[in-house]
Amino acid sequence: MSEIRPRRDVRRTLPARKRIALIAHDGKKGEMLEWAGRWQDTLARHRLVGTGTTASRIAAQLGLEVEALMSGPLGGDQQIGARIAEQGLDLLIFFWDPFAPQPHDPDVKALLRLAALWNIPVACNPASADFLISSPWLDQDYEMSIPDAGGWITDRSST
Repeated sequence: MSEIRPRRDVRRTLPARKRIALIAHDGKKGEMLEWAGRWQDTLARHRLVGTGTTASRIAAQLGLEVEALMSGPLGGDQQIGARIAEQGLDLLIFFWDPFAPQPHDPDVKALLRLAALWNIPVACNPASADFLISSPWLDQDYEMSIPDAGGWITDRSST
């Protein structure tokens, strides 16, 4: 019988220059801008991507180059999730608002599920983001385990 979940026996190396996703709900955009401002020099050494207004505001106010995707409710969270599944992102910094229900809550849950599945480091508030961005692994290659998606599909299709 096939496993319920894929084996985690594939190795992936996160590059020294990380691909970092920056997302903030409306009630957390100010915190994200303040946080990104404190870490501006560090963030400038990496490739940044963000959803809608978050990406635009960080680029405009801090002068950082940020690839802007769609707004979260318009599909941006799903675009970030797709990049995670395709191993196109290395870190997720997502300041979500625990006090405000979001019309795209299912997308948010799916995004966080993909980050957990693919072993992507996630920070959900300024304190956890400080710990993540100040890690000695940030500017180094980092080898980690990820699911063996191909093996899982093969196992499931052979039963």
